[in-house]
Amino acid sequence: MTTSRKPLESIKHSDPAKRKIYELPELAPLIAELKANGKRIIHCHGVFDLLHIGHMRHFAEAKTLGDILVVSLTEDRYVNKGPHRPAFPEHLRAEAIAALAGVDFVTISRSANAGEMIAGLRPDVYVKGPDYKNHHEDITGGIDLEEQAVRAHGGIVHYTDGETYSSSALLNRHVPTFAPATETYLEGFRQAYSFSDIMHYIDRLSELEVVVTGEAILDEYIYCEQMGKSAKDPVLAMRYHSRELFAGGSLAVANHLANFVKRVTLLTFLGEHEPQEAFIRSKLAPNVTPVFFEKADSPTIVKRRYVEHYLRSKHFEVYHINDEPLTSQEETTLCALFDEYLPQADMVVAADFGHGLLTTNAIAHLTQNSRFLAVNTQINAANIRYHAISAYDRADYICINEQEVRLDARNRHAELSELVQQLSARLVCERLLVTRGSSGVTYFERATEHSSPAFATTVVERTGSGDAVLAITSAAVAVGAPGPIVAFLANVIGAQKVQIIGNRSAVDRIATLKFIASLLK
Repeated sequence: MTTSRKPLESIKHSDPAKRKIYELPELAPLIAELKANGKRIIHCHGVFDLLHIGHMRHFAEAKTLGDILVVSLTEDRYVNKGPHRPAFPEHLRAEAIAALAGVDFVTISRSANAGEMIAGLRPDVYVKGPDYKNHHEDITGGIDLEEQAVRAHGGIVHYTDGETYSSSALLNRHVPTFAPATETYLEGFRQAYSFSDIMHYIDRLSELEVVVTGEAILDEYIYCEQMGKSAKDPVLAMRYHSRELFAGGSLAVANHLANFVKRVTLLTFLGEHEPQEAFIRSKLAPNVTPVFFEKADSPTIVKRRYVEHYLRSKHFEVYHINDEPLTSQEETTLCALFDEYLPQADMVVAADFGHGLLTTNAIAHLTQNSRFLAVNTQINAANIRYHAISAYDRADYICINEQEVRLDARNRHAELSELVQQLSARLVCERLLVTRGSSGVTYFERATEHSSPAFATTVVERTGSGDAVLAITSAAVAVGAPGPIVAFLANVIGAQKVQIIGNRSAVDRIATLKFIASLLK
């Protein structure tokens, strides 16, 4: 065998075990040569976040099926078991597996699934654990794709026997990620609700026809590098690095929902000037149907943020906006759209950013025509003194943050529950979720409080997290999810969204389910 050996540079070492570790481009020709020499190749793939006796028995059984055992593991960024996972980074997981005598080669998959790895290695036998044998229990659908990839190259799939162990369950109980209070909450929640209990309600979301209304906002990020103070003026000088443009506001709410519900109709305006319609349409999910009308003497709203490239800290914002209310003709157009589309929808979500779309008359049509109405009135730099939830005289569900509750009540010091009860009575709304940042959420359901602590262990960016929570919890409430599940789900969604820069992507349904499964083991 003459192919050069190139272990992963990040973990290259004189230790013989670590010299088993390769990148796929270097490993593939080695495996091909071994196959050509008559060796039977066995391939196992997984996260293997905490190496335990179940994995060892799995590898031992796999090795009996052939000559050469290759183990591939999922790269850190593709481990979709929640923002607190993996507990161990990829290089440590690889080293632990390579230390096992029966394992011949280890590699890290640089793709979201095992397909590329299977195609590169072309194993004779692809081995999965017993928990994958029932394909209908695989929430990702990945095992079907893996089987197809294996058979396309003439291989077979084998499922090992024996007792099933769970890295997630062991980590949850013996290597806790969260603060003691959060661990106590999760232990109690696990006793009250199973994964299938929550899956029941998430499955029901796929039946929903939803209308979303609210301002379409483009979030522009100008990434810069700090140079220093200007030589002649008291100004911070920055060097331009790059730019990203995201579909935010009601566009983001629609995209979050689209990953969970049957269909979304989006009712909003674009500006007469610089409408950016082609870009917006390209960023909407396939099952989002936009219905746009034009707002005169206005651009499509752009919120331009100047962001330090390395630290991702925001220096300042510039709003490209005309936030005057709609003209009477534009208001008539919007109300006609409400009259047409709202009665057909199972649920209506009003993401009201206070930039002129939802006038008093439009709100009246919204509240009168919606079968189930979920509302958020967001405070921001353009409306902080003028915009409050009391503009609505009814709602079936309200999702706002604590500051917005206190602003509406003009009360900084009263107990939150007291203010929510007053708000609930004024708006004839029995279901209100209050987001509280690092303190988690409190869900008020017919005067009963359900609190859930935050699950985010790291925060990349908070922008848009409230929109994601509004979107998915609105749907959960609409299908009748119990209060504790609504509060739990709010923090699951929030913890995922704060890992995403801006609205670079929407919260994903499969990632959400895997995160929930991980938390409940």
